[in-house]
This record gives sequence, structure tokens and C-alpha cells, in this order.
Amino acid sequence: MKNFRDFMMEEDRMGVVEIILIIVILISLAALFKTQITSLVNKVLKKITTQANKI
Repeated sequence: MKNFRDFMMEEDRMGVVEIILIIVILISLAALFKTQITSLVNKVLKKITTQANKI
């Protein structure tokens, strides 16, 4: 139990835990809004294609 407490009190490791939490949140948001993100990307790419054909 002392080792776990020492691990949690170490400041360097707290940064790693924060980064892992941020990554988990970003992945879950991407999974949650997958269809909306895919739709947006498809619209943007379609608009880029049509605008490139005008040049």
C-alpha cells in the first residue's frame, strides 16, 4: 500500500495519468460522435473537390 501511495504522490507520474485521462476522453468523444465527424469530413472533402474542379 505504501508503494501505491508513493506512486500517487510522485508529481512526474501525475502528469502521465493526466495525459492518459485526456487521451481516453478524446477517444470516447470521437467514438460517441463518429457519425457526425464522418459526415462533416465527407462534406468538407466534397466541397474541396468541387472547388478544385472550378480552378
